[in-house]
Amino acid sequence: MIKRYTYGTPFQTEAVVKNIISENELCPYEQKGDSLIFRFDMEENDIVYGLGEQVRGINKRGWKYISNCNDDPLHQEDKHSLYGAHNFFVLKGKRAVGIFVDFPGKITFDVGFSRLDEIRIIPERTDLDIYVIDGESVSSIIKEFRQLIGRSYIPPLWAFGYGQSRWGYKTADEVRTVAKRYRENNIPIDSIYLDIDYMERYKDFTVDKKAFADFPAFVKEMKEQKIHLVPIIDAGVKIEPGYQVYEEGAANNYFCKDEDGNDFVTAVWPGRTHFPDVLNEKAREWFGDKYKYLMDQGIEGFWNDMNEPAIFYTDVHLKEVFEEIELYKQNDNMDLNDWFAFQDLIKGIPNSEEDYKRFYHNVHGKKVRHDQVHNLYGYYMTRAAGEAFEKYEPDKRILMFSRSSYIGMHRYGGIWTGDNKSWWSHLLLNIQMMPSLNMCGILYTGADIGGFGSDTTEDLVKRWLAFGVFTPLMRNHSAQGTREQELYQFIGTEGMKKLIEARYRLLPYLYSEYMKAALEDELYFRPLSFDYPDDEMAVRSEDQLMVGESVMIAPVYTQNAKGRNVYLPEDMKMITLGEGEELDGTVLEKGWHYIDVPMDSIVFFLRPDHILPLSTGGENVEEVDFENLQVVSYVKTEAVYQYYHDDGCGKDYQNPENYRLIRA
Repeated sequence: MIKRYTYGTPFQTEAVVKNIISENELCPYEQKGDSLIFRFDMEENDIVYGLGEQVRGINKRGWKYISNCNDDPLHQEDKHSLYGAHNFFVLKGKRAVGIFVDFPGKITFDVGFSRLDEIRIIPERTDLDIYVIDGESVSSIIKEFRQLIGRSYIPPLWAFGYGQSRWGYKTADEVRTVAKRYRENNIPIDSIYLDIDYMERYKDFTVDKKAFADFPAFVKEMKEQKIHLVPIIDAGVKIEPGYQVYEEGAANNYFCKDEDGNDFVTAVWPGRTHFPDVLNEKAREWFGDKYKYLMDQGIEGFWNDMNEPAIFYTDVHLKEVFEEIELYKQNDNMDLNDWFAFQDLIKGIPNSEEDYKRFYHNVHGKKVRHDQVHNLYGYYMTRAAGEAFEKYEPDKRILMFSRSSYIGMHRYGGIWTGDNKSWWSHLLLNIQMMPSLNMCGILYTGADIGGFGSDTTEDLVKRWLAFGVFTPLMRNHSAQGTREQELYQFIGTEGMKKLIEARYRLLPYLYSEYMKAALEDELYFRPLSFDYPDDEMAVRSEDQLMVGESVMIAPVYTQNAKGRNVYLPEDMKMITLGEGEELDGTVLEKGWHYIDVPMDSIVFFLRPDHILPLSTGGENVEEVDFENLQVVSYVKTEAVYQYYHDDGCGKDYQNPENYRLIRA
């Protein structure tokens, strides 16, 4: 049962698709006082699930999380905000309750940080909707929430193939080399991503005519090799007379404004820029229409970046900083406090909170200061694209994922988890983040495999691939200046090839489970506790996940490990793909087991009376046979699997012909 409590005059985020009538009473969790705070008591063994893209573990107890979309690449456990704002959690104790706070500004979730025995929700302002969901179980609450916010985005089938990306593919010939090396090594691949290098001086909806000459022909050339090019789009539009996107936006008042009503000036990759006012309906439609420029050249997928929105600097704030620096110049003997203050001054230039208070949106004729709706920008930028796709390609799926997001954006695209590092701790963070993102409707997601920043290692890439095989978005991405991490760059290329081949063999199951999760408002990734709520060891598990209905995974995420301890909440069959393939598997009894996991293998576990459909693989998704399947099973009594497969590009999702039963 869902109850809605309304305070003040909430901004209509359009995160919710159902009309729930507000209660005529105050929320029972409201704490009386001078400011609006919601408070929940917790007992010693209570668990808190959710909050989407955040640091720390599956159980969110013991930390303070702040929804405030933030361009911060250092995803350390002392951080409070990442790129997304996902204000939904479930408190599981003697009973379960789900909470969604529909509020687009900054909001703090103090989950046992100030007091270990309570949750405090502290919004920055008092205009909001809070939804309280009671149910029989955590899973039933999540399903009801998912129905409240609408169906998750469904990408094209090819987007479940492996993708290679790097900031630094500066010419078409460099991209050709990447494609050539993958095909020469017979490593399956379906997409190559274009970072900001493909643009003309970092201008949105342009192509560098010298580095990427005859772009439509290049896109076609790659498609003939069964490779999709996926370009990036950034939030900032370069201020440059003669640049059509800038000229149109300025002429029609489609950019965000400053206090005086002038187009707000900030700076990102191309230098001084304006932000499209995507919260304004007309501006949003205009910006979305710009994606057609690349669609008309054969592009069928995009990724939106820098849309928190990220700010390098503003002229106003930079002037303030320079004035303070002049004062520091007069001090030729800075002590400890002066030195730290000076460093903080410089570090505070990008993404300044004061800068987010300096510009405004036009929402239905009303002037709204940006910081009050900050968490919606990435959502509405991606919505702009999604609405344009629906207009120009109503019967075709287009790949779309974003860096920044709010609940509601899940209907228009997925996310990648941003600028992680080549750290083992970030592999574990990737594992632990997946269920909470799924809870918030974000099913199409994954991390930069191998890590974006820092220099990766061969064993980290392999272990990350072994987990990434199961994430719907499977993309290797790295930063300019770091070690190159295309799979052919390592001496263990053959082993990496086996891991990617395993992905393509698993595609019938992975795609089927994704589609059923999207169409039935279920989870693709789940903590063990959702399936085994009465098993104390399963409830405590933080590094094993259920993937779909049949499979449990226990990824290796520590350096130099030859294997790991795995807890089986029931008897399961151990399956190995890659090196030492074993599909018949060994049945292991419920309990703890140490499992050897060779570096070039994927080891996972099949539940009793469940089925795993496999293909024979292929070098791209188009080559994968989704009809003539190899059926792996673990049957104690009877196993029946509902298999879903469609054409992978259209939207006839509910066609009964997409379903068939497989028995073992």
